[in-house]
Amino acid sequence: MHSNQLDYIPILIQFVVAVGFVVSMIILSNYLGPKRKSLNKDKNFECGIESVGNARIPFSVKYFLVAILFVLFDVEVIFLYPWAINFKELGIDGMIKMVVFMMLLLVGFFYIIKKKALEWE
Repeated sequence: MHSNQLDYIPILIQFVVAVGFVVSMIILSNYLGPKRKSLNKDKNFECGIESVGNARIPFSVKYFLVAILFVLFDVEVIFLYPWAINFKELGIDGMIKMVVFMMLLLVGFFYIIKKKALEWE
């Protein structure tokens, strides 16, 4: 099965429509939304507690590590969807490639478990 550049035009159109919709809604909401400014409305507010001190307190590196690992493995799962849709067309060659992909994913997963990246102290 050969593809050419014309096969990607619907994807490009969908991307342009999605980005155009988001940008137009942001611009439109800026013009149509209410604009009421006051000293009281511009103050920081969180859960009814007055803000005290500096907001730049250090976070544990573990928090960011878990977040990055989640995003990494979450994005990897996205690649399973097109494979599942085209499973019959890809045949045994596609199955072998997906098994290799999943093995590499599992190696990475077992590596982060061995390094105790997901354990909190």
